[in-house]
Amino acid sequence: MTEIDIRKIGKKIGLSEKDLFLYGTTMAKIIKSPDNDRKGKLILTTAMTPTKAGEGKTTTAIGLADGLSLLGNRACLALREPSLGPVFGVKGGGTGGGKERLEPEEKINLHFTGDIHALTSATNLIAAMIDNEIFQKSELDLDPESISFPRAMDMNDRSLRRIATCLNPKDGPRHESSFVITAASELMAIFCLCKDEEDFLDRVENITIGKDTSGRNVTVKALNIRNAIRKLMEDALSPNLVQTMEGTPAIVHGGPFANIAHGTNSLIATSLALKVSDYVVTEAGFGSDLGMEKYLDIVSPLGNFSPDLVVLVGSIRAMKLHGGVPFSALEERNDNALVQGFENLLFHYHNGRQYGLPVLVSLNVFPQDTKGEIALVSKLLEEKNIPFALNTSYQEGGVGAKGLAEKVLLMLSSEKKAFHPLVDKRQDVMEKIKIIATHVYGAKDVVYEKKALEQIKNLSEEERHYDVCISKTPNSLSDDPHLLNVPEHVLHVRSLRLFDGARFLVPLTGAVVTMPGLPKVPLAKRMER
Repeated sequence: MTEIDIRKIGKKIGLSEKDLFLYGTTMAKIIKSPDNDRKGKLILTTAMTPTKAGEGKTTTAIGLADGLSLLGNRACLALREPSLGPVFGVKGGGTGGGKERLEPEEKINLHFTGDIHALTSATNLIAAMIDNEIFQKSELDLDPESISFPRAMDMNDRSLRRIATCLNPKDGPRHESSFVITAASELMAIFCLCKDEEDFLDRVENITIGKDTSGRNVTVKALNIRNAIRKLMEDALSPNLVQTMEGTPAIVHGGPFANIAHGTNSLIATSLALKVSDYVVTEAGFGSDLGMEKYLDIVSPLGNFSPDLVVLVGSIRAMKLHGGVPFSALEERNDNALVQGFENLLFHYHNGRQYGLPVLVSLNVFPQDTKGEIALVSKLLEEKNIPFALNTSYQEGGVGAKGLAEKVLLMLSSEKKAFHPLVDKRQDVMEKIKIIATHVYGAKDVVYEKKALEQIKNLSEEERHYDVCISKTPNSLSDDPHLLNVPEHVLHVRSLRLFDGARFLVPLTGAVVTMPGLPKVPLAKRMER
């Protein structure tokens, strides 16, 4: 489908050409936000526990926005920017699939408007300034062995998880360092949680970089580079405007990982989308146990908005995998496995309901699904009185999501939300972790390693009141990626990372890493010209 000039897309949501900074005719930065009190309805798309069969969460979000537009509504998407790591690694692009994709797809998946490059550069400027302070033996008197601030790059490279710098003594004292993928960096988390440029800079300056030789914490503010970071980030903080294949406006901005950070687009972008449309469709990364929980316990209270409805994405293929069917046998009908795997979808449904929100299941139908399988899942949903709609937008585009859109509109008009976060910042750190583990992951208990207990004991009073943003595998409700469906488990917390700028604590569980590696055969080897 031919792309519509981005200026016409802007007009659909009340933006004039002077409100936009154009990147050709297909992309633009929104440089001026409308000054109005409009506040559209917010629809959050989440999913059951992800599998390699693909549930189609982003595709569903895009399809729903197109479906709402086809019904004559002023709809807009608010989505994350893709990271190059997954694009060239395992998952591929982050712009949807089939007939429900964002355009210009390749530009969005690659360099886009340079936001992630700006964040990478700002992160590495801080890292370079830290090492220069050490080399110059400045008045900061930094202890090289205490430096905790990592470098960043937007690519999967496991060899950089732990490195040594200054192998030549002439370059300074040798010390350990590390890289994180930019989507897992603290600057990316801050980027998506800040309210404006000054808030972003204040939060960055509050990041702890290490200690001086007397054992006192040193922050980025001591480096005196606020204006340098401002220059690097000046354009990046403006949201990006693109479109779906069917011409629905999409505001795409920021991209933190949900298994490490909070996993959704920027507060700036969502706040803007709510001002310019009647219906905003957004998504949170991975399943309800990760992205949705963090959206509802961290993002919503901070942004002063909450979803009016949750759309929970599920698929027959994913349920069969959770029911024990091997990937190679997914084409074979297996009703017993389907019934067992349905328990995973049911668990995620109740996750949304316990926040006081209406939840609608989108059953994504794929060509391999049989009429019998669709009828079986429909019956299971009906028996539990769970509202649902079939979605075929991957194959048919917006037309395939019209039924889903109609059900969304019906529920928005008939069901009232009674939203309430599950955790409160004022609660004890271990209490917050236990609530999330037991209520959202279904864990029986939480077990702490000695290092984690020591780190919790040493937290300041202010740090104890930070949000908790648990780092956990997305492939299981537990911290073991091999435990599928709804397993019995306990959560193992091995250590904590402190994000003073983002103002959350990150309990590290299982074997989650902040710098992914490439698979044996990366997607980069299989890309078409």
